[in-house]
Amino acid sequence: MASVTIRYCRPCGYEKRARAAASALGRRFGLDVDLVPGGGGVFQVLVDGRVATERAKGFFPDEAAIVAAVAAALGKPEPGAS
Repeated sequence: MASVTIRYCRPCGYEKRARAAASALGRRFGLDVDLVPGGGGVFQVLVDGRVATERAKGFFPDEAAIVAAVAAALGKPEPGAS
């Protein structure tokens, strides 16, 4: 089973987003997601230690983007695809 970690900036208030994303990944893939608080504006979703998606200037992945990125990293069909 793949290891999924979400690193988030606690001072920035990203914990709620991280928890919501972890819940969505749990529902979609049955994964237990590790939440790792940090600082410096970080918001990264890692699959087996590799960045699947992350916050960047002008971009903050929403739940759908996070689920799609993890699906791609796991080699699973896109959410909603048949």
